[in-house]
Amino acid sequence: MSGAQLPVYSVSQVNGYLKELVDGDPLLRGLLVRGEVSNYKCYPSGHHYFSLKDEQGSIRCVMFRGDAARLRFKPVNGLSVIAYGRVSVYPRDGQYQLYCTQLMEDGRGALDRAFEELKKKLEAQGLFDPAKKQSLPAYPRRIALVTSPAGAAVRDMIRILRQRWPLTEVLVVPVRVQGEGAAEEIAAAIHQVNNRDDIDLIITGRGGGSREDLWAFNEEPVAWAIALSNIPVISAVGHEPDVTISDYVADLRASTPSNAAELAVPDQQQERQRLEGLTLRLRQAMEVQLDRDRKELRRLEQSRVLRNPVAVVDDQRMRLDGVQRRLAMALERTLRRGRVELAGLAGRVDAMSPLKVLSRGYAIAKAEGRAVTTVEQVQPGQAMDVLVADGVYHCRVEEKEEQQWR
Repeated sequence: MSGAQLPVYSVSQVNGYLKELVDGDPLLRGLLVRGEVSNYKCYPSGHHYFSLKDEQGSIRCVMFRGDAARLRFKPVNGLSVIAYGRVSVYPRDGQYQLYCTQLMEDGRGALDRAFEELKKKLEAQGLFDPAKKQSLPAYPRRIALVTSPAGAAVRDMIRILRQRWPLTEVLVVPVRVQGEGAAEEIAAAIHQVNNRDDIDLIITGRGGGSREDLWAFNEEPVAWAIALSNIPVISAVGHEPDVTISDYVADLRASTPSNAAELAVPDQQQERQRLEGLTLRLRQAMEVQLDRDRKELRRLEQSRVLRNPVAVVDDQRMRLDGVQRRLAMALERTLRRGRVELAGLAGRVDAMSPLKVLSRGYAIAKAEGRAVTTVEQVQPGQAMDVLVADGVYHCRVEEKEEQQWR
């Protein structure tokens, strides 16, 4: 082998050639690859790096931040996935890798995992709290149906609503219920209905279908739109076994759209029977009361006060005279008793009168306006007044002498 016979290429040239060769292969521009995640790492830049492997080999993969932001689950080592992307060569190190733009869990488990993760997240945020559930109006005047206008579900709901309660008006808010962008469309319609002031109830949902068909009602935008609605919401998605995130958030879950219509309004036949029953009970109660009043009226008609009112008045006059007599006698007894008590009190007061004491030969000595009770209160030469029964002596003390009276 001679250097003159073969051209010499740089490493970069070889890697560049391989990159152009790989990039030019239509098969490698967009393909699905099934494998098990290994060596998974998420860098601060937001880019995801990992490998996909099976029993015979492995391939390096990269998923840039913009694509990774749309993931519905968190990749972990050992998880079986299907990756979509293009195969290309990284010129710097000559390694080929899969530039992944979409990553899906392999099989139905992917949907189950996404469902459980979102359910756990929203439950932690309080969207399923029973205390936040609103009561449904008993007799809604207008109901908004946020659903597809073309499906059998909307026709069934309108038919049942009209049969059960014709007084309720129905407003159909057309939206897509499956496919790309359906969740955002449903959420926007619920917000739009909340801007009106003439809607009493919202029913949102669709007829049956596969798990994938119903997936719009497992999306976070729909869940938050229902949770933030000031108008009560009934979720009616699929058939009885189908359970979606919107069922957990809504104020009431219906097993089917038809069941939602039955729950939304009363049955006019049942209401008519209920009113007839109330009317019958009211009539019976009125008859019982009228019979009671008739008996009372007959009793009053037979009473003495109506048959001979003058005699009743005379009886009352005599009764009043008797009361007056008893009152006068009681008053007289009270006055006599008061006079006796007053005389006794007057005698006791008179006996305690100072004038009575003076009339028995006693005198009252006063010095400087105060009664003298001890010899220490006056001094020789001090003026005194001596009160007797019929007058006063003005005198002066010559001397004092203490003495114990027995």
